[in-house]
Amino acid sequence: MSGIQAAWPSNTECVAKYNFQGTTGQDLPFFKGDVLTIIGVTKDPNWYKAKNQVGREGTIPANYVQKREGVKSGGKLSLMPWFHGKISREQAERLLYPPETGLYLVRESTNYPGDYTLCVSCDGKVEHYRIIYHNGKLSIDEEEFFENLMQLVEHYTKDADGLCTRLIKPKLMEGTVAAQDEFSRSGWALNRKELKLIQSIGKGEFGDVMVGDYRGTKVAVKCIKNDATAQAFIAEASVMTQLRHTNLVQLLGVIVEERGSLYIVTEYMAKGSLVDYLRSRGRTVLGGECLLKFSFDVCEAMEYLEANNFVHRDLAARNVLVSEDNIAKVSDFGLTKEASSTQDTAKLPVKWTSPEALREKKFSTKSDVWSYGILLWEIYSFGRVPYPRIPLKEVVPRVEKGYTMDCPDGCSTVVYDLMKQCWTLDAAVRPSFRMLREKLHHIKSKELYL
Repeated sequence: MSGIQAAWPSNTECVAKYNFQGTTGQDLPFFKGDVLTIIGVTKDPNWYKAKNQVGREGTIPANYVQKREGVKSGGKLSLMPWFHGKISREQAERLLYPPETGLYLVRESTNYPGDYTLCVSCDGKVEHYRIIYHNGKLSIDEEEFFENLMQLVEHYTKDADGLCTRLIKPKLMEGTVAAQDEFSRSGWALNRKELKLIQSIGKGEFGDVMVGDYRGTKVAVKCIKNDATAQAFIAEASVMTQLRHTNLVQLLGVIVEERGSLYIVTEYMAKGSLVDYLRSRGRTVLGGECLLKFSFDVCEAMEYLEANNFVHRDLAARNVLVSEDNIAKVSDFGLTKEASSTQDTAKLPVKWTSPEALREKKFSTKSDVWSYGILLWEIYSFGRVPYPRIPLKEVVPRVEKGYTMDCPDGCSTVVYDLMKQCWTLDAAVRPSFRMLREKLHHIKSKELYL
C-alpha cells in the first residue's frame, strides 16, 4: 500500500469501500459509501489524515478507501450496453456466435419499425422475439408489460417466463461501457436505499426534480424514468464528475436502478433559479453590489469551464441557481460538451445563442461569452425576458444587422459596456471569461457600478 502515498495529494476526494469503526480516539470512523477528503499523510504510509463531509478530522486506513475520479468515457457510457440499434437479423446471429445459452442482445426490429427484437442464443441456435410497443408499454407475450427496455431485460434475467432460456449474459455493443460499472469504479455510485425522496420542486420534460435526503444531507435529485432520456443524462452526469468549482452546482453521485430509473443527485440550492430570484425580489431588495456579485460568481464558473476546455451552450439566468447563502452557481450541464463540437440546433434558445452558433452550429467559449452578455442583461433588468417587444422570428435578423438591446434602467455604463463587448458579431473579438473577470474585479474595486 505504501506506493499509494505519493499519488494522493491533499484535497483528494475518496470514497469508503467498507465500514470503519476506528480503534483509537485519533481515528475517523466512517461507513461504506461516505465521501472523505484527504488532508495529509501520516508517518505510516498505510494511514491518511482525512476529514468527513461535516468537517470532522482523523486518521483512516488507506486500503479502506478508493480515490474518486472523473468519469472519462462519457460518449461510450451506456445504460443499455446490450442494445445494438439498427442491425439485421443476420448481423445479430453473427454477434451471438459462437452459441452460448443465455447470451442475448436487443436490436431495432427491421420488419416492424418502432418495435424491438430480443435475440437470444439457446441450445446452439438464435431465437428472435418481437417486442411489441403497445399503448406506451413494451411486451413480448402481451401478458407482462414494461415501461422500458431495461425493465424488460431485467425481468427476463430473473425468469425465462416463456422464453427458451432466461437471459444470462449480455452481448455488449462494441465500444460501450456499462454506466453502472463505470460510476461504481470511479466512486460516484450512491446507494438507493439511503436516498429518501421528500417532495417535487419541479417537473421537466425528462422527469421530476425532487428535494431529497441522502444520509442526513438535503439534496436535489433529478429522477429520470425514460431510457432514451436517461441515456442523455448519463453523459451530463459523466461531465459533472470532471468539474469542481465553488460556482458550479456540485454533483454528489448517481444511482442507476436495475429497473431503468436514473437518479442524479446534486447539492441542494435553497433559493432556486437566478431568474426567479431576481423577479421575486426586484430592485427594492437587490442593490448594485448584489447584482455585481452574481455577475462575478457566474463569470468565475465560466472562466473555470473555459480553462478546462468545456463549452456550456445553454448559459442563461434560468440555468443559474442560488444557494442559501446567496452564492450563484451555474447548473444544467445537459448541453455541455468538450469545446468546439457541433449539435442539433432545433432546441436552441434563440435569444441567448450567438449568431454563429445558430447559423453554423459552431459552439465555443466565445459563443458562451455572447450568452453571458445576455445573462448580464437579465441580471440588471431583474429577470426580464431579453429582446422585449421584438417578435422571436425578428430577433436573429436584427441582431445580425448589428442591433443591441438598450442599457437596463439603473445599470451603470461600465457594466453595459461589458454586455456590448460580449455581443460583438465577430466572435474572435469578444473578450475571454478571464478578461471579463478582470474587468468585473476592476469595476468592483473602484466601485464603478454605483
